[in-house]
Amino acid sequence: MNLLIKRARKHDKAAFQQLMEQEGKAMYKIAKAILKNDDDVADAMQETALACWEKLDTLKKDRYFRTWLTRILINNCNAICRQRERMIPGEDVPETWFQEPGYANTEWKSFLNCLFVKSYPEGEKPLAKENLYFVPVETESR
Repeated sequence: MNLLIKRARKHDKAAFQQLMEQEGKAMYKIAKAILKNDDDVADAMQETALACWEKLDTLKKDRYFRTWLTRILINNCNAICRQRERMIPGEDVPETWFQEPGYANTEWKSFLNCLFVKSYPEGEKPLAKENLYFVPVETESR
């Protein structure tokens, strides 16, 4: 893991992707325990991965990478909880639970892949959420 961290610090995208894949399950468990909602968990994990990539140079010692990553994740989860508290509740519509096997893993890998697919101009960052979700658009027949 230390070798991957050293390579990621030198802006090696493949090394960073491997780090995120290794830490993905642990990140999911932590975020799920706090947020209890898969959509919010996915958002927190994406924000965390993006923040870590952008701020990797602020990591003081490589051996604290997991602690640093976890702290960023928890802060993102807490921010989502605060946002949720500010939201005005709508109708109380019960949600039905459906989870396709392997969906969360596929979504995470898709995010990691789209994070590095394009090259972005200096000073700009990818909008990972927009790259991850696809909404079908219905067109009117005339």
